[in-house]
Amino acid sequence: MLAASFGMTFFLKTPRKETNEKMIYLRITVDGIPKETSTRRKWDATRWDQGKERATGNREDARTTNFFLDTLQTKIHQYINDLINHGRPITSQKLMDFVLGKSTDKTMIVEEFQLHNDELLALVKRGEYAIGTHTRFEISKKHLKEFVRFKYDMQDMDFRELNFEFIKDYEFYLKTVKKISNNTAVKYITNFKKIVLRAIDKEIISHDPFKRFKAKKIKVPKKPLSSHELALLENHTFSTPRLAQVRDIFVFQCYTGLAYIDAFNLKKSDVKIGIDGEMWIITERQKTGSNINIPLLPKAKAIMECYKDHPICVERNSVLPVTSNQKMNAYLKEIADLCGIQSTLNTHKARRTFGSTVTLNNDVPIHVVKEMLGHQSVKQTEEYAITEQKSIGREMKQLQERLNSKAPEVNNESIIAKMQEEINELKALLTVNQRASLN
Repeated sequence: MLAASFGMTFFLKTPRKETNEKMIYLRITVDGIPKETSTRRKWDATRWDQGKERATGNREDARTTNFFLDTLQTKIHQYINDLINHGRPITSQKLMDFVLGKSTDKTMIVEEFQLHNDELLALVKRGEYAIGTHTRFEISKKHLKEFVRFKYDMQDMDFRELNFEFIKDYEFYLKTVKKISNNTAVKYITNFKKIVLRAIDKEIISHDPFKRFKAKKIKVPKKPLSSHELALLENHTFSTPRLAQVRDIFVFQCYTGLAYIDAFNLKKSDVKIGIDGEMWIITERQKTGSNINIPLLPKAKAIMECYKDHPICVERNSVLPVTSNQKMNAYLKEIADLCGIQSTLNTHKARRTFGSTVTLNNDVPIHVVKEMLGHQSVKQTEEYAITEQKSIGREMKQLQERLNSKAPEVNNESIIAKMQEEINELKALLTVNQRASLN
C-alpha cells in the first residue's frame, strides 16, 4: 500500500547546552507518523532560514551545507520513486532506515546468483534438470564473481548498480582476461542474463541492462568422423587396456548415437527386445527427457557383450564401464594421435558420427534419425547432416552411369550438352564444399 501523505523537514534542534550552534535535524512524516534523526551537521542559528530550511548567506560553509541538504533530499525522493515504481509500501521507518543506511532493499548480484543455483540444485535432485545444467550455472557464477573482484575490487555488488557498461565490460573480460572463446562467453553471459531477468521479475530492479546489448554466436562447423576415420579407430590395436576401453565406448556411441551422459547411465535393463524381436535401447534422454528407441547394430552388440562381466558394469548394473566425461575426452585426444586422426575427438563427436556417417550417409531417412537421436525437431538433426561431399559424389556417379548407359544411336546434341552442364554444376559444387571443408 502506497503512502497517502508525505512530508520532509530540515530544522535546527537545540542541544542540552544552550549555544547558538545547533544540530541540523531531519524529520520525515508518512501518513501522520513522524520519524526524525540528526544529520550530524551543526549550524549557527543566526544564519538559518527556517522558512527555506537552509543556511543563509553566500559563504563557502553555507553553500557546502546547503549542497549536502539538497543532495540528501534528492536521494530520498529518488528512493521514494523507486518504491512507487515497484509498488512497495512507503513508511516513515523505511525512509529513515534508508537515510541511516539500514535499508534492507539491497540485493546483491552474486548472492542472488547463488540463490538461483541453490534452487536449481534442488530441482536437479527432483530429476527436473540434469546436474550438468547446475554445473554450468556454477561456472557462470564463478566467472561473474571473479569479474566483480577484478573490475571493482569488491566481493559483490548491488543489483541497482548494473548497467550496459557492466555487461560490455564483462564480455570483454571473458574474451581477453579469461581468454574464453566467443561462443562460450556468450553462453556465460546468457546464463547471467537469466539471473538479471529473474531480478526484474522479482522487482529487484526496474530496468534491463541487457536492453542494448547484442551478442551473437559464431557458427562453427562440427564435423563427424568420416567412414575412413571410424575404420581407423575401430581397427587400431592399443597397448594399454584403458585406451582400448575408451575407444570401445566411443565406438559404441558412434553406432547408437547416445550422448555421453546417456551412455554413462545406460543400464542393462534399458536393453530390451523390440517389436521386431531384435535388441533395442529403450530409455529416456537425461538432457531433455525425450524417448530413446534405438535398434542395436551388430558392432554395438559386440561391444556390449565384451563388457558384460566388467567389474564396474556388474557393480553399477551398467552396460558399459564409462568413466568421467573429462577423462574420456582426455583419453580420446591421445587415441586420435595414435590413430592418426587429425580432427579433435570428444564424446559428442560420436553422436554426430552416428547422426551423419553411420545413418544419414547410408540413406536412413532423416525423420528416423531424428527419433533415434531424441531430437525435438528435424532442424536439430539437419545440423548433423554434414555429408554434402559424399552425396554430391554419389549423385555424380549415378549421373555418369546414366550417361554411359545411353544407346550409341542417341546423338541428340542438346541432350548431351544438358547432361554435360549438369556434370559441370555438380563438379563446381563439389569443389566449393571441398574448399569449405579445408577451411
